[in-house]
Amino acid sequence: MKIFWFLPTHGDNRYLGAEHGARPVTYSYLKQIAQAADNLGFEGVLVPSGRACEDPWVIASSLINRTKNLKFLVAVRPGFTSPTVSARMASTLDRISGGRLLINVVAGGDPVEQQADGSFLEHDERYLEASEFLTIWKAVLSGETTNFDGDYIKVKGASLPSGSIQKPYPPLFIGGSSDAAIDLSAEHIDVFLTWGEPLAAVAEKINRVRDKAAKLGRTLKFGIRLHVIVRETSSEAWKAADELLSYVTDETITAAQSAVANFDSVGQKKMTELHKGSRDNLVVAPNLWAGVGLVRGGAGTALVGNPTEVTSRIKEYADLGIDYFIFSGYPHLEESYRVAELLFPLLPIDLTPSHEAGIKINLTGPFGEALGKSQEPVSA
Repeated sequence: MKIFWFLPTHGDNRYLGAEHGARPVTYSYLKQIAQAADNLGFEGVLVPSGRACEDPWVIASSLINRTKNLKFLVAVRPGFTSPTVSARMASTLDRISGGRLLINVVAGGDPVEQQADGSFLEHDERYLEASEFLTIWKAVLSGETTNFDGDYIKVKGASLPSGSIQKPYPPLFIGGSSDAAIDLSAEHIDVFLTWGEPLAAVAEKINRVRDKAAKLGRTLKFGIRLHVIVRETSSEAWKAADELLSYVTDETITAAQSAVANFDSVGQKKMTELHKGSRDNLVVAPNLWAGVGLVRGGAGTALVGNPTEVTSRIKEYADLGIDYFIFSGYPHLEESYRVAELLFPLLPIDLTPSHEAGIKINLTGPFGEALGKSQEPVSA
């Protein structure tokens, strides 16, 4: 398994939808989270994109030399940067990071945000544009000189003298649920991501992508994006889930749901359907809680429970073919430690040798404060 964490470049909270317990986005805080994830043995971090976020390329570039092994999943938005300029950015960051760049292709899901940034294409057209973008992007990073005359993008004599460390190019990720997203994935993408839906829905989506890719002679890997609320006991975990909504009012939910209702993302509609904007029946599958989606767009579900319960649910997704797990939790600094300490020892992940400098959660000590300055801590 590849376990990733999340950099909250749009801000962090102890409670959802409230200023109480909120934390500002500072470089110092983001650095703490990235270094914690690096030392704990997370494979990488997702750096989100959007108008409420700090720029993902600037953030990832600034944290490369602050971390040792951590990979950075950074957004590329076709339609806002030319494919050749984007390819040069990817080549540079991959080389200066020692091959730690991953690419998250974002075709957009919020028309209001898209239009504010200058794109007025309809949903399916954005994916057609993305296909042209990736055709050129992959070609130049693979060392080809490319001429392309498409419906959305034209280039002549496009090339990139210096390639990336990762061959033929840094791996491409994408999240999506629409037919257009699945068609694009089958043709171009290396890792297809889904949000945390119940098992049957995830299985159906994976099978659709596999079938489409197989017809093109391709195979993909799969990942899932989830929040995690894990505690030593199940009752503590569900109490923590309830506490996240302590300051959420009905007005807050209405405002948030009104905002996401404008999205043309099929995946977002599936997230909204799980909770329907209501606090009632937020447990939508065993240990799967839809409370986060009441006040947040995008990933709206969390795995909730004790370590054994959460691990069991993770392994059920893995049995469907999920290799990459992109987790998050509020607040992100503290929860990165909870996830590593409570889940890593129970999951089939390898913390060595790539994380030799980090904290080996599932290996021997020394760990903890010495008793009386000399004796090792007592084992639980």
